Amino acid sequence: MTDATTLDQEIAVEQRHVDRVYARLAQMRSDAVRAERDGYRLAGVGNVGALVERDAMVFHAARRRHLLDAEHEGLVFGRLDLRGGTVLHVGRLGIRGERAEPLLIDWRAPAAAAFYRATPARPQGVVRRRTISSRGERVTGVSDDLLDPGSAPAGMRVVGDGALLATLARAKGRGMRDIVATIQQEQDQAIRSPASGVTVVSGGPGTGKTAVALHRAAYLLYADRSRFAGGGILVVGPTAVFVEYIAAVLPALGEESATLRSLGSLVPHVSATRTDPAATAVVKGSLRMRRVLERAVRDAVPDGPTELRLLYRGQLLRLREAELNGIRARALPRGARRNEVRRAGIDGLFDALWAQARQLVAAARLPSQAEFEDELSDRDDFRDFIKAWWPRLLPRHVLAWLARPERLRRYAQGILEPAEVRLLGESLRDLAEQGPTIADVALLDELAELLGRPPQPKRRQQDPFRLAGGVREVTTFADRERAARAAARERPTDYREYAHVVVDEAQDVSPMQWRMIGRRGRLASWTVVGDPAQTAWTGDPAELAQARDRALGRRPRQEFQLTTNYRNPAEIFELAAEVIRTVAPDAALPTAVRSTGVPPRREQVDAAALPAAVRRAAAALLAEVEGTVGVIAAVARSDEVAGWLAAELADPRLQVVSSLQAKGMEYDGVVLVAGAEIRAESAAGVRTLYVALSRATQRLVTIDPAPVVG
Repeated sequence: MTDATTLDQEIAVEQRHVDRVYARLAQMRSDAVRAERDGYRLAGVGNVGALVERDAMVFHAARRRHLLDAEHEGLVFGRLDLRGGTVLHVGRLGIRGERAEPLLIDWRAPAAAAFYRATPARPQGVVRRRTISSRGERVTGVSDDLLDPGSAPAGMRVVGDGALLATLARAKGRGMRDIVATIQQEQDQAIRSPASGVTVVSGGPGTGKTAVALHRAAYLLYADRSRFAGGGILVVGPTAVFVEYIAAVLPALGEESATLRSLGSLVPHVSATRTDPAATAVVKGSLRMRRVLERAVRDAVPDGPTELRLLYRGQLLRLREAELNGIRARALPRGARRNEVRRAGIDGLFDALWAQARQLVAAARLPSQAEFEDELSDRDDFRDFIKAWWPRLLPRHVLAWLARPERLRRYAQGILEPAEVRLLGESLRDLAEQGPTIADVALLDELAELLGRPPQPKRRQQDPFRLAGGVREVTTFADRERAARAAARERPTDYREYAHVVVDEAQDVSPMQWRMIGRRGRLASWTVVGDPAQTAWTGDPAELAQARDRALGRRPRQEFQLTTNYRNPAEIFELAAEVIRTVAPDAALPTAVRSTGVPPRREQVDAAALPAAVRRAAAALLAEVEGTVGVIAAVARSDEVAGWLAAELADPRLQVVSSLQAKGMEYDGVVLVAGAEIRAESAAGVRTLYVALSRATQRLVTIDPAPVVG
């Protein structure tokens, strides 16, 4: 036990250094503001060189000011006392004093690695490692690990009882916290693994897989900014709820350049949050769907014209349905993209009509073939036919074709089973009214690949300084140079050249979703995190492995296994472990490292009393814990449960999520509603229940309807 006076004295020691760091930070910010202001004054010099210098100076000063303006709760969080007496403080930024002495080492820098990797067995030159807790700019506590007692100088004081467990017991907000102050050795090895190839991080609930993935993104941006900020980092999560939850982590680590997307928002202009029943999602996620879609994109347009009739110089030119289908098939060989070969289809029409015209129209009245085509191209009836027969198609148009039962049966014949066709048809009937599901988004992306983009005329680059009425704004050379650089940095809407791709909850990504993600990572290195025991995918495992391997390519792979559950108290994880062992008795489960002494509360109530019991439990947990409370129910029940808690949801600490939306989330307290319904909702229901039971950091309450007797 640390003496209170000793602890106070050590806090005071660290407070003096923290004060110095914040004072230097304020000075650096003031310097950045002054540099930005002085940069604008350079415009008064009047020569081109000064304007270019101004542009560069303002850009870098503004960027630096933005970084220093960001909130840095716990800016200084660590200290290393090294052999020989050197002291290094570790924090969120690298800061040097006026004489260039290091006041703070960036946590991503090689010099800070020992803060995470040193152990008593391998101290790496570290005598004492100290974790510093703070609130705002005030130090509230310190906790030490003496790693090399034999090298400790006389009088070195060691205080505290373990920063990690103290941090784990703290309340959580609505968003995910970073773990930068408490990264453990096995996590740090994954975070700092080589940038090239594929880094695979596996681990059970609470092992910090998501945090490791996000900290790795921040580390890569720090270690090779030109590569990863230039090409971009894409982070893909399972749901919109999850992406919102993790959104604050990278900015808190000083990085805002990564792109965060859910599986339902990876395709531009699409934002899907609806989920399919598990059996339907398996059909949509299967690679067999690509063959179904290939048939669809080669088919005639629904309700399109089946005959072309044109009166030309007194003769009827006529192409029947079979002839039109033949022209379309010849213009659209296997592998061709429909929107990109539209011209070939039109040329096929011209050739067929010209052949008829040569037979029916007297030679003296017949123009050249080029003149013949020009004449037809000017006719409204011919142009209207083209628009209806071979329109420019969007993916949503073709996906809607599958909602027609007769078409779906034809496209799926010999590929899908009758029961699968029925499931697919039932789901797509809601497409027009309710929009796509998350699984549909991968189908839309596949259709975009199959259809291709129609040729677009080159657009003149608009002058960004041209105002309404043709008036041009008065600008300098530097203004135009800056605008040109901004245009060069602007990425297309459907950007597919990311330098690094992070896939979280990878065990639930379907084969078709792997194809969708893979298109955006053809040039990328990868970080893939997940837990096989939590998988909700019940389709063909060989098909899944094939799609994943194709997306990741032949890049070298390095694998890391996280073995410690930092989230759940042992009492809660014991219940979750009992559930998963019923279907995976040999699963390598993580070890929970802390105990609260509070076991889960398990209640059974009459079905009619379930809403009141859930409200009571949610209110009780909001009173018991300082942080967030999650209420988790089966997918089919979640909206109903949200209705029960409509009044309570005014408290921002409370959130209702479905069993699928709970993936990757954590709450201080959890109310699990009708676990048997979660277990029964799919073939992977037991694994989904395991996930739901392992979301709580402090308290868990399960409420089940009592079985009906009689």
